[in-house]
Amino acid sequence: MSSFRVVRQSKFRHVFGQALKRDQCYDNIRITKSSWDSTFCSVNPKYVAIITEAAGGGAFLVIPLEKIGRIDRDAPIVGGHKAAVLDVQWCPHNDDVIASASEDCTVKVWQIPDGGLYRNLEDSVVDLVAHQRRVGLVVWHPSAQNILLSAGSDNKIFIWNVGTGEVVTEIDFPDIPLSASWNWDGSRFVAACKDRKVRVVDPRSGKILREGYTHDGTKPTQIIFLKNGSIFTTGFSRMSERQYALWDGHLNCIVMQEIDTSNGVIFPFYDPDTNMIYLCGKGDSAIRYFEITDESPYIHYLNTYSSSDPQRGIGWMPKRGVNVNNCEIARFYKLHTKGLCEIIPMTVPRKSELFQDDLYPDTVGDVPALTAEEWMGGRNAAPLMISMKEGYKSTKKADLSRTAKKNVLAKQVKRPMTSSGAAETTSPTTTANNQTSGLESSPGTATLPPGVDIQGILDDIRKLKIIVKGHERRIKTLEEKLASYEREDNAPFS
Repeated sequence: MSSFRVVRQSKFRHVFGQALKRDQCYDNIRITKSSWDSTFCSVNPKYVAIITEAAGGGAFLVIPLEKIGRIDRDAPIVGGHKAAVLDVQWCPHNDDVIASASEDCTVKVWQIPDGGLYRNLEDSVVDLVAHQRRVGLVVWHPSAQNILLSAGSDNKIFIWNVGTGEVVTEIDFPDIPLSASWNWDGSRFVAACKDRKVRVVDPRSGKILREGYTHDGTKPTQIIFLKNGSIFTTGFSRMSERQYALWDGHLNCIVMQEIDTSNGVIFPFYDPDTNMIYLCGKGDSAIRYFEITDESPYIHYLNTYSSSDPQRGIGWMPKRGVNVNNCEIARFYKLHTKGLCEIIPMTVPRKSELFQDDLYPDTVGDVPALTAEEWMGGRNAAPLMISMKEGYKSTKKADLSRTAKKNVLAKQVKRPMTSSGAAETTSPTTTANNQTSGLESSPGTATLPPGVDIQGILDDIRKLKIIVKGHERRIKTLEEKLASYEREDNAPFS
């Protein structure tokens, strides 16, 4: 029997990325030159936030998504930190609220005015002060309102109630926590530390539930809690080879795979709706994407988006902000070293213009499932989901005669004044029916001014048609005569 290779079937096999043109991106940005391992960018359906280089303190830029093109050098910034900003994160439950972590040992929470910044913003809504050393990481709770995690170089993680500015839990670690992620309902979080260990923690009690070694390399490990309770990590081997790995809830290794040999930290971005993982390496010019399943080898390589320019940082749009009409399942905001923020949509090629239910299951919405007090009281809840179909805009013209829904075009049309002096109204549907049933309508339902002779107009049109046909015959005769004259003139003399 001859052997053959079976190609694994997946609806995401042909996902491709294509960067937008430069004039559709954001240009002329003074992107930070910090060596801290962070994405330097955060995105939501209203704004993109980018950490910038600033003299005398730390700052970041907040740009409305629609304000594409060249950014002014004196564009307003968020600049209340006294030292460099290391991380920014938009609140998942309020698109106008953003948290920033800085080398000045503070976490600040900002309220962006509706429509974006018109002047520099230096007054934060809440200052969260408890860390003794620089703060390099902030992560919002996925389902509870105003709950924020911050990690600092003082080997501590704080859980905050942003609404009151108070610390809910203080958790000590043996080494610096470099990456953290909440699980699906926010009842646990996992942290990767500089000592190469990963720890699963109860955020309310601060108790470390499990810990174990992951990657052997000393460079930073990035970590994500998956929807099914598994843990995905990226890191380095002892020989500085970059790796990704999948672990079960007890930190037992399910699969570990080498990627390549490079120095840049790999940031994973997880889409729980499609179970896809995107790997974006710092300094790389490629974005690799994989699909996670329950069948071996569990992590299936799909494809790679490649470009010529390395990425200084990367931003990831939440699912509720993607373009459903274009079958877009992800969108990245890639920071170049030369000041460009490039937009890269990831698209599934589909011919149908209908809404693709299989690509867009219900996704995480912007409404919190719990209040901070409920969560602190011990309640857990998964994020509230919304339908992506609400963001779908039909590009196909609807057949109004067959639709069962209310005709949105049925606005009232003013009729001419009647003999009584009152203006009557009718709908376009009534008008269409009257016109198709016959031009001779009763005076009460006519839509034309009184006194118009419809039959006379039709007779005039018929006469004009006859005249035009006569002119066409005469023109044709003249063209034939002209052609015969030209043939006689060109004939050789005998």
